[in-house]
Amino acid sequence: MSLNHKKELSLIAKQFCRNLRANQTNSESLIWEFVRNRNLLGKKFLRQHPIFYDLLGKESFYICDFYCHEFKFVIEIDGQIHQYEKLKDAERDKIMNLMGLYVLRIQNEEIENSISKVIDKIKNSIVELENQLTHPKSLS
Repeated sequence: MSLNHKKELSLIAKQFCRNLRANQTNSESLIWEFVRNRNLLGKKFLRQHPIFYDLLGKESFYICDFYCHEFKFVIEIDGQIHQYEKLKDAERDKIMNLMGLYVLRIQNEEIENSISKVIDKIKNSIVELENQLTHPKSLS
């Protein structure tokens, strides 16, 4: 079966997302409590949201831990497995950056040790992105 059919790919992504939402980590649960229902600066976040892309004619997707469409803002929560996937994560971030997405990576330990600092980091990122949208750099 070829995945180069958007409908099939969308159905696969939807199932993966549902499974991830049903089995979220403790760190993801903590962050979700702060960003759900527009709790953080009134911004809408989705959890376990698919981002579709086409790389050299091959359609695929990434599943972001949290996504704010308004600012094209992705929050990735990195557990221990990510220590072994740094190159893969860097490539993923590069592709998402090329798509115009801003990626913020947060370590599980950061969340467990100081959730308030993590929330401040997320808020600061939102404010920075909002400023970039309202005051774009001139091309002079």
